[in-house]
Amino acid sequence: MMNDFEELSKRQKEQFDKFYNILIEWNRVMNLTAITEYDEVVKKHFIDSLSVKNVINLKEVRSIIDVGTGAGFPGIPLKIVFPHLKVTLLDSLNKRVKFLNEVIFELGLKDIETVHGRAEDAARNEKYREQYDICVSRAVANLATLSEYCLPYVKIGGNFISYKSDNIEEEIKDSEKAIITLGGVIKEIIRFELPGTDIRRSFVIIEKKKSTSKKYPRKAGLPSKEPLK
Repeated sequence: MMNDFEELSKRQKEQFDKFYNILIEWNRVMNLTAITEYDEVVKKHFIDSLSVKNVINLKEVRSIIDVGTGAGFPGIPLKIVFPHLKVTLLDSLNKRVKFLNEVIFELGLKDIETVHGRAEDAARNEKYREQYDICVSRAVANLATLSEYCLPYVKIGGNFISYKSDNIEEEIKDSEKAIITLGGVIKEIIRFELPGTDIRRSFVIIEKKKSTSKKYPRKAGLPSKEPLK
């Protein structure tokens, strides 16, 4: 994976460097990341974001939504490396959306949009609901809650891919009924070690088998306060 990063085009490397510089500049006035050293950002943000390419063929994917994108991870690194992707970055904090818009402008990225709003609200908009091949999220929430946020965006036959830590057995068990209720099924759990670190990570790949009931997601706040059982 580190080799893959080294094999980027000159333009892609410049885009990552510019992304890093803007991230650090904005991080001085707002909380975007606790990780600020260049090598650490490369490993723990950029390469971690891109690691999903090892579990799904992104060349065959057309559209991705990144729910709870924060500082743009994983959505912006994926857009840089796979410029054909149509990417939507969703975040509930307007300050972060302004940052993301600045990154998109400065990096000259095309076919990428930001959406300011809560996942529960945007999922009720027909423009976004069940429109994406893939939904990705590195957001910190339990899998049942994340599934309620994310599965409504995924087309039937598409996938929700959750970036998780290593110890997730109990979380997966607790989320199985919720995932089925939302129209999904856990297809695969892939564990790996982040290159150049001792950090163990997991991808939970959930396939969308049927349309999500209009009842979901429930109103803002409920998925996190009362996860589906």
